[in-house]
Amino acid sequence: MPHTLDRRRLLATAALGGVVGATGLGSLAPEAAFAAEAAAVEPGAPDPNFVEGRISKISGHLLLVTGSDTVLHSIRVTDGTSIWKLHPSTFDQVAVGDGLYARGVRLPDGTLAADSVWVNIVNLHAHIAAVGRNVLHLDHMGRRIVAHVVPGRSAAVYNGTPAVSDLSLLKVGRHVQVLGAWHPDTNEIDIATVYAAA
Repeated sequence: MPHTLDRRRLLATAALGGVVGATGLGSLAPEAAFAAEAAAVEPGAPDPNFVEGRISKISGHLLLVTGSDTVLHSIRVTDGTSIWKLHPSTFDQVAVGDGLYARGVRLPDGTLAADSVWVNIVNLHAHIAAVGRNVLHLDHMGRRIVAHVVPGRSAAVYNGTPAVSDLSLLKVGRHVQVLGAWHPDTNEIDIATVYAAA
């Protein structure tokens, strides 16, 4: 019987961090660049230029987001905003119910003018429980995650070498780090990049 996870539980156990670089399949920077952009904030204080939560409404180019702490946020998306949803994407791919992390600058009215928005991003450390056709079954802290291979998009990095589209070296029982995009309200993700030992 499949077990689903809510976004908060999944993301609470999926530490965001990762690798910034470039591959033959394109830049990885949009996936984790926010980690390098951290502004000086007092320890324990919330970062005023960072928002996380789920989109509850879209009005024009304004996202209304409910944070996991139930705080409501307004995020302004412009033509200059970088959007990532499994790959660099566009605003029309963002939907109500999506989870997001956003970084930008606060406007005088309290709205966050977003420089970057990462939609449904996850960064999981897991063990491979099973391998199927275009799917990995992962054990992430005792929970099963179904990770879908997206032909033409998913890549693997073995032992720090350049990314390749060949995921055949992934074996059951091995530890992996998976960057991907969560399917809201499920225990499923799409794989962007898998980091593993060969």
